[in-house]
This record gives sequence, structure tokens and C-alpha cells, in this order.
Amino acid sequence: PLWTASQVIEGKGRYTLPTETKYNGTMKDGMFHGKGTLYFPNRSKYEGIWDCGISKEGKYTFADGLEFKDKKWHYCDGYDRRFYTEICSGLKPAGISQLTNLDPPRTIPQGCYDCGDGFYNPNTRVVIDYKLRFLRNAGIALPDCVTVHTCRIMS
Repeated sequence: PLWTASQVIEGKGRYTLPTETKYNGTMKDGMFHGKGTLYFPNRSKYEGIWDCGISKEGKYTFADGLEFKDKKWHYCDGYDRRFYTEICSGLKPAGISQLTNLDPPRTIPQGCYDCGDGFYNPNTRVVIDYKLRFLRNAGIALPDCVTVHTCRIMS
């Protein structure tokens, strides 16, 4: 990207946010503008058309290749509870459960919970990413019961 005299990013290029999300596309006045793609650390992406930092249209693709559709969404809808990888590769034999979309699932550190973007440690109230780097503090606003009841734990 080009930097203008006022230190604002202009033109086509790549930009990495502090969260390690990467943007590849055009910018105007320091904002996403025109065609661009956000690449998230979990390997998902959002391809969109932006207008002054606001997405006007786009497509979200999960890390496993599943494309989100806001209409006629048939994935994990109550009638079909299979993971996307099970839809693509078939079900496991009877008696062998697939616990996550990843197969095999991530190894969770002892006493921690897999919360979707990292591991939550209820003792330290810290979330670390899957490379075991600090991601965020859970804070006091998030009660343990929310995480405990919605995430996988390594006991």
C-alpha cells in the first residue's frame, strides 16, 4: 500500500491487523475499499466488496472449505447434525464418535477448554491461541459456567 502525506494507507496491498488477521485488497483513506479478502488466523476467510470500511457484499468460507450461506443453510440445522468433514468424508463406524469438525480433534492442555479460537484456562482466566500464545483475558464478565457448558475440556 501507499502511504499518503497524512500517513493514511491508500491503494492495493496487504495489511496485517494486531490479531494476525490479514487483509489483501484495496484501501482508501486507511479503510478497506473495493475488492478485498480477510484471512483469519484459524484459516477461514471473508472475501468482500467494501465501501469506506463497510462490507457491502461478501462470502465467508470456513477453514475446512465450507461456505456460509445465509439462505438455505443446511449445515448442522437440527435435521442433519453431522460435521462438515463427515458430510465430505462420510461417517465413522458405529461406536467411534467424531467430537469436532477436526479429525482427529486438537489436543487440549490439561484442565483447559477448547473455546473455538483457543484454549481457556479457568484458573488463570486467560485464553491462549492454538500455538499457545496469549490471546485475551476472559475478564470477570464471562462466568465460568458459560465456557464450561459449551466447550470441550481436557480432564
